[in-house]
Amino acid sequence: MSTFKSYKKRLREAARDPKISLALERAIRSFRKNIDEALRKFPHTLELAEVVRRIKEESISRMEELVQQTCQTIRENKGEAFVARTPQEALGIIDNIVGSGKLIVKGKSLTGEEIELREHLQERGNEVYETDLGEYIIQLLGSKPMHLLAPAIHVPKEEVARLLSQVSGQEVPPDIKTEVATVREILRDKFFRAEVGMSGANVVAADTGALFQIENEGNVRLSSSAPPVYIALVGMEKVVATIEEAFKVAEVTWRFAGYAVPAYVNLVSGPSKTGDIEKTTTYGAHGPKEMYVIFLDAGRSQLAKDPDLREALYCLRCGACLYECPVFAVTAGHFGDKYFGGIGAIWTAFVSGDLIKAAPLAYSCLTCGRCKERCPMKIDSPQMCLELRRRIAEESKPV
Repeated sequence: MSTFKSYKKRLREAARDPKISLALERAIRSFRKNIDEALRKFPHTLELAEVVRRIKEESISRMEELVQQTCQTIRENKGEAFVARTPQEALGIIDNIVGSGKLIVKGKSLTGEEIELREHLQERGNEVYETDLGEYIIQLLGSKPMHLLAPAIHVPKEEVARLLSQVSGQEVPPDIKTEVATVREILRDKFFRAEVGMSGANVVAADTGALFQIENEGNVRLSSSAPPVYIALVGMEKVVATIEEAFKVAEVTWRFAGYAVPAYVNLVSGPSKTGDIEKTTTYGAHGPKEMYVIFLDAGRSQLAKDPDLREALYCLRCGACLYECPVFAVTAGHFGDKYFGGIGAIWTAFVSGDLIKAAPLAYSCLTCGRCKERCPMKIDSPQMCLELRRRIAEESKPV
């Protein structure tokens, strides 16, 4: 009951916060305009989403096999690959690579948020910079992300100006272009002084070992190419069989994230290399000399075996569902922990292994179905929340 009481208190406070209301009103309006325009311009996306749903169904049914194939392919590409069954195991692998006292630049990664990666690295004496604009704002605030793709969705430009004025030591006006330019100036030299770069991936192709990274800012490209060591932390569910399938998954992901086309789609399959001298392949050219990929399980393999809830693994992390959620519209990411909304309840139950942590989210979901209507994979989050409630009530099917 104490868990529910503290959760309800946070929701009430968020619903009464004028900053959250203002920022979400602006963001939801912009998103709906952007996605409607993107789908109007590329109407084939809706049919492609049906294809991607089938791709995800097949890849999740073969998840263990495909992850092992990907690890082998990455090793053939002269990278290193690992499977971590728990967050603690993933953090241990990263510790062995990174050590302490390093300057690290980090792209936005939900999987990194899941295991509290930045906080862990900082506790071990590393200097870590979030390089995504929204994540950098969250880091300065000392708070948690409030959306999958737009972590600072709840922070209006006036608050951003105040934060950046403190950090930069100069007056920054509440003008978005000026704020973006200020962050660019602050972070620019960090990319090239960093000893380690880190990020996640949107989808991974098993046949080539290629990690697809969809972005607009260019920070992931710099984080994965400028430092001498690059580490990717990726959920096991992101792997599909072929690079052709991965392209399809990527296109549907960015389209439902509200973009006709992103500024960048990075494909990373191994450390940098050159064959320009006597056609002899040599590794460690301008990009990283070392590349490490860690595939995280943390409940995913168990979720894949659950016939009632496995479709949660089909989630592309496009974030479109949240802009349709009535609860999220007034509370932002307070309707969740690491994962948000109705589908966040399923993810919370499995990655934490604790039904109690998921219960507040499952019972907050209005089961209105608006998320399913917007979802490119047509994931039935309302029905899954009802199933989760049943399990919580009966305690007959442990997660």
